[in-house]
Amino acid sequence: MDAEAAEAATRAAAEAEAEIVLPCLDEAEALPWVLARVPRGWRAIVVDNGSTDGSAEIARALGARVVHEPRRGFGAACHAGLTAATAEIVCFCDCDASLDPALLAPFVHEVRAGTADLVLGRRRPAGRGAWPAHARAGNLALARLLRRRTGLRLHDLGPLRAARRAPLLALGLTDRRSGYPLEMVVRAADAGWRITEHDVPYLPRTGVSKVTGTWRGTWQAVRDMSRVLDGAPAREGAAR
Repeated sequence: MDAEAAEAATRAAAEAEAEIVLPCLDEAEALPWVLARVPRGWRAIVVDNGSTDGSAEIARALGARVVHEPRRGFGAACHAGLTAATAEIVCFCDCDASLDPALLAPFVHEVRAGTADLVLGRRRPAGRGAWPAHARAGNLALARLLRRRTGLRLHDLGPLRAARRAPLLALGLTDRRSGYPLEMVVRAADAGWRITEHDVPYLPRTGVSKVTGTWRGTWQAVRDMSRVLDGAPAREGAAR
């Protein structure tokens, strides 16, 4: 991409109503559906976290901006997307077709209207196998710990969320693994942000889960998030 094209792409992103960060690791099958659901006027940032199935090429062909993050980890991918974003409001969504990016439109409107600083999606299973029992149990336990730590009566620590980019960057998030979403909420709460939560349907994902699809993955995610609550976030560069 020459300098003129790069400048045009940056300007288009800055003028977008919002940008949506989509952390991606081998999601070639899900990408067409996910990107087709991105609201009109938004920009999609697909953060390729080491895919080997052609995800990056598919995302680029479908019009998404592709950012490469070689450090493995959900948080590493999310933060790379946040750093690359230029729009005033940034959203996050999984890239496995378990969540519909179109559901973020009212979240953005709420942030833009100034009635909330961080809007979260509370996942409600919609389909058999959408949310394995062990993953749901781990999330429930962490939500209770979060309430005790912050006083917030939240029910979910899911990835669907929206907030203004500059304040998010100012939170100084350091976790680069599964604790990233929780650290965002904890630091936002400590900073006095207004945080709201809305129900969203949670669909059976496309492909195999890298985290919550197994007991081991769920345990690792719970451990990462517990570390955040204890004030010791996972180090950069750690594996998923």
